[in-house]
Amino acid sequence: MEISARNTLKGKVVKVVPGSINTEVTIEVAPGIELVSVITKSSAERLALAEGKEAYAVLKSTDVLVAVD
Repeated sequence: MEISARNTLKGKVVKVVPGSINTEVTIEVAPGIELVSVITKSSAERLALAEGKEAYAVLKSTDVLVAVD
């Protein structure tokens, strides 16, 4: 994966809450430290996000994006 953002934290998805349009994704980036991001439902489906899957929390300015290998 190549990305321009400098703040990329690898972690594990611990919770996925799908809604009708958006999905809330919680990633544990260190023991007891979780980041929550709201992304589109279609992005969560395309990334096949599920509990236990490794993912990256990508922080850019005021946004937190989610990426996978």
